[in-house]
Amino acid sequence: MDGTLLLAPLAGYTDLPFRLLCREHGAALCFSEMVSCHGLCFGQGKTLELLRSHERDHPLAVQLFGSDIEVMGRAAGLVDPDAAALIDINMGCPVRKVVRKGAGAALMKNPERARAIIRVVCDNTSLPVTVKIRSGWSGETITAPEFAQMAEEAGAAAVTVHARTWAQGFGGRADWDVIARVRQAVTIPVVGNGDVLCQEDGERMMAATGCDAVMIGRGALGNPWAFCRAGRPETLAGRLPALRRHLELARRHLPGRQAPFRMKNHAVRYLTGLPSAGTIRQRIMACATLEELDELVQALETGSIV
Repeated sequence: MDGTLLLAPLAGYTDLPFRLLCREHGAALCFSEMVSCHGLCFGQGKTLELLRSHERDHPLAVQLFGSDIEVMGRAAGLVDPDAAALIDINMGCPVRKVVRKGAGAALMKNPERARAIIRVVCDNTSLPVTVKIRSGWSGETITAPEFAQMAEEAGAAAVTVHARTWAQGFGGRADWDVIARVRQAVTIPVVGNGDVLCQEDGERMMAATGCDAVMIGRGALGNPWAFCRAGRPETLAGRLPALRRHLELARRHLPGRQAPFRMKNHAVRYLTGLPSAGTIRQRIMACATLEELDELVQALETGSIV
């Protein structure tokens, strides 16, 4: 499956260190965190930080979100075509503060505005433009196939389908049949997303749906092995080297004040399914600095604490 496993955009998680780690484990393409079109146009520091990259962080997709047609076009023009491989438009985020502003998944209820946004983004960049959507708003309104057709007509170069509805949020099972229906409805590449935790899951999705590639989101948290054949180690000892490497990348590439908070959120996810995870998780969250977290990882590696 070389070249078909992609790291999804995840707010608060897919920063530069995590993208680099996932690339080292086999991710073919990584997405930035969601970038606000307004924040980019106004040059907000926190927004610009989301675009920070590295020579090894390629190919990189920049995901924009917003509902203002004009501002989305201006933001697209500000994405450096030498730094990014493509622009992705978020039309699937279920978070209420995003949806309340008419962005994210709310655009699936407003296809004409969505069409206008896709067109204006395409008009303001030389980069390929892709769109990430959901199955629909609810189980009674599965609109992804028709919405994907609209996106293709508006100029989208590919579409990613998270096979859950807005109403599901991140719960319940992803309905891969919707991805298959989208694949049949359009001629552009289709990326499947939802309930993929390992390379084998990705292979099953591609076989079941005919999609062209697979995007891994929350399944990659604490699990960069999702992108490689070996899969996640079953023991803490097997997982600690990747956590140590993640810490090393964070020290190099994360701003000092952000680093401890972000890394603790990542670190606890490396413990999924392990015995004594609760005790170790408490120790991780008690760390105030990356140095303290590194010392804890060293102690775990040497077995001086359990």
